[in-house]
Amino acid sequence: MRASLTVMKNTDSLPAFEELSSHEVRSPSSRGKVIAGKLLMFIVSLLMCIGIVIVYSSGAGWAVTKYSNSEYFLWRQLTFAVLGTATIVLVAMIDYHVFWKTSKIILFSGIVLLTLLLAMKAVGLISGAARWIGFGPLKFQVSDFAKYAIIFHFSRLISEKQAYIKDLNNSYYPLLILLMTVVALVALEPNFSTASLIAVIGFTLMFIGGVNIRHLLATASLLIPVAAVFAIAAPYRVARLLSFTSGDEKGLSYQVVQALIGLGNGGLFGLGIGASKQRELYLPLSYNDFVFVIIGEEYGFIGAVAVIALFAGFFVCGLIIAKHAPDNFGKYVASGITLAITLFAFVNIAVACHLLPTTGVALPFISYGGTALLFNSLGVGILMSISRHKKNVIERGVLSDVTGGRNV
Repeated sequence: MRASLTVMKNTDSLPAFEELSSHEVRSPSSRGKVIAGKLLMFIVSLLMCIGIVIVYSSGAGWAVTKYSNSEYFLWRQLTFAVLGTATIVLVAMIDYHVFWKTSKIILFSGIVLLTLLLAMKAVGLISGAARWIGFGPLKFQVSDFAKYAIIFHFSRLISEKQAYIKDLNNSYYPLLILLMTVVALVALEPNFSTASLIAVIGFTLMFIGGVNIRHLLATASLLIPVAAVFAIAAPYRVARLLSFTSGDEKGLSYQVVQALIGLGNGGLFGLGIGASKQRELYLPLSYNDFVFVIIGEEYGFIGAVAVIALFAGFFVCGLIIAKHAPDNFGKYVASGITLAITLFAFVNIAVACHLLPTTGVALPFISYGGTALLFNSLGVGILMSISRHKKNVIERGVLSDVTGGRNV
């Protein structure tokens, strides 16, 4: 009796990936990964639905003021939620190793776009912060693209360098140079908060990948003072820090005061759908950076905790998918995407609760913003793709029946 075995050969462009085609052995861990993927999709769908409702509730007054149409934000958010769902479904059907093959191109493109933004700002084509690129409605924030570029290429490099991952010259320095290049370009936009979060994601991936911890600590001891100096170099960042550290209510910024009032108004059960007081032009960006305040005001402490629980569930599902990924590349990509989305959510919620200084970080899947939602949907689609690939069992050569001396 012969069993038909198929072996996928290792190549220079892909990590080792082995497959048994005649039959598949499904382990409890692979079943858990599939369940985690389905639960992840359910959580993201809930977050998108919450986003549609909250953006309409919090943005109706601002939409009338800006666009003379109370439903302007609603229809845009709904449209991008549908596009985001389609993105998840389409990307989930793609082999995630395509991002291994294209990671160099993606990272190079991200660096070029970031450099182009700064060049356009230098010659006066862009005034203020140089964060968006594109024309008309087809604009996107380049830092979102750069964030995923770092995740893809770091995952590839760390996978390739596993045999000498603790080496300073051949492993750590190349990774550090790439990360600092992207972080510096984003910080110069200026976008200090996003640059800091990208740095955290990059260093976390290096830590997970096995980089020498002493190298990471030595770098942190040098970068933290530099980041602190850069943070206080701009007057508006100093004002935010002073507002955050102020122990007197009079020292708090207008946004922070209105955010705390909104959260306090919600109580345990909230004021009800559409009953927010702060959305009536009191709280700036109530549909974007401070959307969590409206959740707390309309749905109360219970609603706010429910949203936090959804992001916690997202984090757990992402870690399960990363743990049982078929290869190192999948593990690092899943870890990076999971960390990126949950880290941005944590920072947004912490700012709304006055646990961190005010930043411009949006709440994933909920805050108003089309391109950010699409980039996060891309990340979820990749997580789904990784969850669909199973760890398979391979036996090289032909099995032998020892007792009979026959091939089986």
